[in-house]
Amino acid sequence: MEFDFSALLLALTLITGLIWLVDVLLLRKRRRLRAAGESPPPRLPVLVDYSRSLFPVILAVLVFRSFIAEPFRIPSGSMMPTLKVGDFILVNKFAYGLRWPAFNTKFLNTGEPQRGDVIVFRYPRNPREDYIKRVVGLPGDRVRIQGENVYINGKLIPTRLVGPYQGGYGRESQWLEANNAVLYRETMGTHFNDIVEMPGVVNPSALRLSGCYFTTSHQGVCKVPKHRYFVMGDNRDNSEDSRFWGFVPEKNLVGKAFLIWFSWRGPHWVDFKRIGMLIH
Repeated sequence: MEFDFSALLLALTLITGLIWLVDVLLLRKRRRLRAAGESPPPRLPVLVDYSRSLFPVILAVLVFRSFIAEPFRIPSGSMMPTLKVGDFILVNKFAYGLRWPAFNTKFLNTGEPQRGDVIVFRYPRNPREDYIKRVVGLPGDRVRIQGENVYINGKLIPTRLVGPYQGGYGRESQWLEANNAVLYRETMGTHFNDIVEMPGVVNPSALRLSGCYFTTSHQGVCKVPKHRYFVMGDNRDNSEDSRFWGFVPEKNLVGKAFLIWFSWRGPHWVDFKRIGMLIH
């Protein structure tokens, strides 16, 4: 079972806040009356002292992490070249609506995902696990995949050949280079981003897209339902995404990825060039 840090923060906030409140409303006056005339005054009970000190800190972390920005670590190469293994990113938590911590229930709508956004969401098959992908299809869109080509509402998503993939460090990058991966520049709305494709390779998961129809010639068509999103990884032939397990429900959205705040280059080196990069 995956660890739910939001639930832990919420529980600690409630417990320390309740202890501090009970002390302020009920116990403090009694303690002062009993200690009248004593010098020096008696110390606070340990539990009350810790709660009074920790409550503001935990509350501040909970508010920041739940409603402003939350850090995540990239564990796989499915979003290469945009995001690499070892990148640490920040996710905008108010881009798609404010949600109660731990419960993920929206109470204020502040916007909706746009085509091309890089989003973090709770994996539909296991909501305790977080995934990160790029939004390709919006609610109501008709998505068609033909080999490496992606069509939205009958229009091909434009791509421009950049050249051979040269990713540098890491096993994933070395594997892509060894297998002659190719880099393309993709345009979706106002987004311009790079994607990686393997020549002659078609992701077999595309033949099992949930809720859509595919032929044996590697062509697939589907219509994105209301309150759902079709997502794909930028590492197109090495990504488990909507082509494999279906759509992302709106209720599963966590936020919009916008910044790389730290990056490991291997086990012992920091990639300073990637720190501070905006995510497009």
